[in-house]
Amino acid sequence: MERFQRQIILPGVGTAGQNKLKACSVLVIGAGGLGCAVLPYLVAAGVGKIGIVDGDRVEESNLHRQVLYTESSIGVLKVDAAKQTLQQMNSTAQIVAIPEFLSEGNVESLIRSYDLIIDATDNLEVRYTLDKASSSFKKPLIYGSIFRFQGQVSVFNYKGGPSYSSLFPKEEKAVLNCEEAGVLGTTVGIIGMLQANEALKIILGIGEVLSGRLLIYNMLTNDQQIFELGGQSVAPSFNSRIEKVDLINPELAFAMKGILLDVREVGEKPEIPSGFCHKLPLSELESRLGELDKEREITLFCQAGGRAIKAGKLLKKAGFSNVKAIRGGARDILNLIKNEMSKTT
Repeated sequence: MERFQRQIILPGVGTAGQNKLKACSVLVIGAGGLGCAVLPYLVAAGVGKIGIVDGDRVEESNLHRQVLYTESSIGVLKVDAAKQTLQQMNSTAQIVAIPEFLSEGNVESLIRSYDLIIDATDNLEVRYTLDKASSSFKKPLIYGSIFRFQGQVSVFNYKGGPSYSSLFPKEEKAVLNCEEAGVLGTTVGIIGMLQANEALKIILGIGEVLSGRLLIYNMLTNDQQIFELGGQSVAPSFNSRIEKVDLINPELAFAMKGILLDVREVGEKPEIPSGFCHKLPLSELESRLGELDKEREITLFCQAGGRAIKAGKLLKKAGFSNVKAIRGGARDILNLIKNEMSKTT
């Protein structure tokens, strides 16, 4: 126990907690940026069995953020390179390398023998598949995602709590991954460590688990909000002020009276015709609040949802009371416009 002495002395951990960690098994889906942040902390904390699922090989463009790998890892299967590094950190941990991509065909066999699951992917289809299976097997699913300088964390399917699909209903839409949108290594590092922290809390039975709540963290401003997903009340954390912004499904966007506001930056694709919305980039929103009528209903959208929530919070602080944000983003809006136009032709 000498290795874990500093955490054993913590209230709520102790020898009993350390034994819980040793007896627990965690499956991490994805050995990219998030996975490389999650895995070392689980291994170092003493989690007894860790499975790593990923069919990719290490590429040079991975190295700026996927810190388990080195230049000599290029071309090697990520799960094998990760296992080698992790085993050197803790030789007593059972590391299971699974060089496969998760799919509907293998998801049940992969998750069946693990106590909890960590979603460290950037593939939307895989995320829904994983959510459905973890819900069926009643396995907690620790979710993390990144969009540029912003990250999200939540815990789904935990003790009867909400699922991923209940927050983000499945629709045909494209989501930019890190390769397309760009990402800093520190962003995936922070979000991955928050995921690992949720795993440790669940295993040890301490703290407040992010079940029924969505944490959104902005790396550029260190601004953090936690939004409730159900009827639970949410206490502020890290001294952040929480401004609740209601989320609505994309199909309600044109049913709302008032302003449909695109808060993406100039030039972002897909382009939404100006006749259908007002354009006001989030970076200019605070300085141009005078262009908006506080008495009107304002519905916000962006590329993936995160900036719309941030803009909604900013408007609420400025005294705008009737503000909503759209789940999803611009592609959903564009598809709705095309559908409406096809009905009239």
